[in-house]
Amino acid sequence: MPEVAADAATRWELALGEVMPPGASSVVVACERSDGAHAALKLSPDVGFLAQQADVLRLFAPSGRVPAVLAEDPGVLLMEAIQPGTMADELPTPPSPEEWAELAAALHAVSEPDGDRLDLRDRCEEAFTRIGRRLADPAVAAHITERTWTRALHRCRALLDTQPRVLLHGDLHLGNVLDGGPDRGLVAIDPRACVGDPCFDVVDYVLDAAGREGVEARGIRVAKAAGLDPDRLHDWCRALAPMIAISRLDDEPALTELLTLAR
Repeated sequence: MPEVAADAATRWELALGEVMPPGASSVVVACERSDGAHAALKLSPDVGFLAQQADVLRLFAPSGRVPAVLAEDPGVLLMEAIQPGTMADELPTPPSPEEWAELAAALHAVSEPDGDRLDLRDRCEEAFTRIGRRLADPAVAAHITERTWTRALHRCRALLDTQPRVLLHGDLHLGNVLDGGPDRGLVAIDPRACVGDPCFDVVDYVLDAAGREGVEARGIRVAKAAGLDPDRLHDWCRALAPMIAISRLDDEPALTELLTLAR
């Protein structure tokens, strides 16, 4: 990666800065362009993954709610730096339901492209299979039974059978949203685009309220602001609550509310 970054810096006249916390498939390096503008250099050994992400960012570009793609080479992606760029899950106060609804609505207004696009059903089936393996962990099994997990999967499938279809970010949680300042608003990063129910892109945000202001209260506000069916959104929360609960085992108030939803 250092050699790839150095080559890109020479080619695109970049001054490289600090390395950001790495993701599962890539690393991001802060940098400065020759005109003084800040940018973000993303590198990955998975060339196909990065090329697909560049395509998806260009797809969502009309929304103004994703970083602009500035340049691209195999395994290297130069993007606009979002300022101030604080992750939503690190803000002193989480984004308001109205702010999250504006973000989701802007993304969902982008037209679905021609051609095949991954269906939300495939994304959900994969997630239930992958995360469901953790039920073998005694720490997880102490709170989430196979019966609870199966009921959640059936709820999810029932929602997918009747889902409306829009272009989704597909992984819109607080760790994938940056503060773009008062003029830009919230900006989404690392999209995993698929097509399906618009409620899906707000579920993680609503479930994040567990143990704090409450899932129901946040859900009602964000549904109203985004023009979503609050009952349908609540059903999505019940379906995905066990999945989120696995990541909140050390947060008793949140875990209690999530498990109550699931049951």
